[in-house]
Amino acid sequence: MLYSLYGFWQSSCTWRVRVVLNLKNIRYNYVPINLLEGVQKQDDYKNLNNLEQVPTLIGKTFRLTQSMAIIQYLESAHPIPSLTPTDYLLKAKMFEICEIINSGIQPLQNLSMLKKIKELGGNPKDFAQEVIRKGFISVEDLVSQHHGKYCIGNEITIADAFLIPQINNALRYGVDMISFPQVMSVLEELNKVPEIIKASPDSKTDAIK
Repeated sequence: MLYSLYGFWQSSCTWRVRVVLNLKNIRYNYVPINLLEGVQKQDDYKNLNNLEQVPTLIGKTFRLTQSMAIIQYLESAHPIPSLTPTDYLLKAKMFEICEIINSGIQPLQNLSMLKKIKELGGNPKDFAQEVIRKGFISVEDLVSQHHGKYCIGNEITIADAFLIPQINNALRYGVDMISFPQVMSVLEELNKVPEIIKASPDSKTDAIK
């Protein structure tokens, strides 16, 4: 196989990469890293990713961390099928959705952040709900502007790979998604795609069921 993907079944960042690998029909070896048991802090994994995060992608001659960098590499190294619009503005809008999720939502509601919120006396669930709702207001607006079946028109793009795990996080934290009908319409369409179904957390060998 070309690649090994180190990740955690419930990690939305790992999930994004799985979606892209599947959509591009790239075979890979999945190596589970149990974040709840602290495997990411062990020396063997820290030698691969000194931030102690997932995912990490290992190729024959390289390693990459950070889901955005990994996905951009896969899009360049395996350009067919393309997951990027040819129109420059639509491409920028696609990355705008990705970055809202990647920078404006996910880091503020991940396990390490919520643990810190709890240590400081806050309510982790309330905090997660607030940041997710705020982010999805922006995502809903962007999807509404360019909405076809998916985030950007009628072709699946990288934005969809970022969207579906973040919706899962929103539902897991009890966010009422009724205020985001266009986003949920995209989810309904994405849930019909076999490659995306195959990337779901429950399909992974390390999934806790």
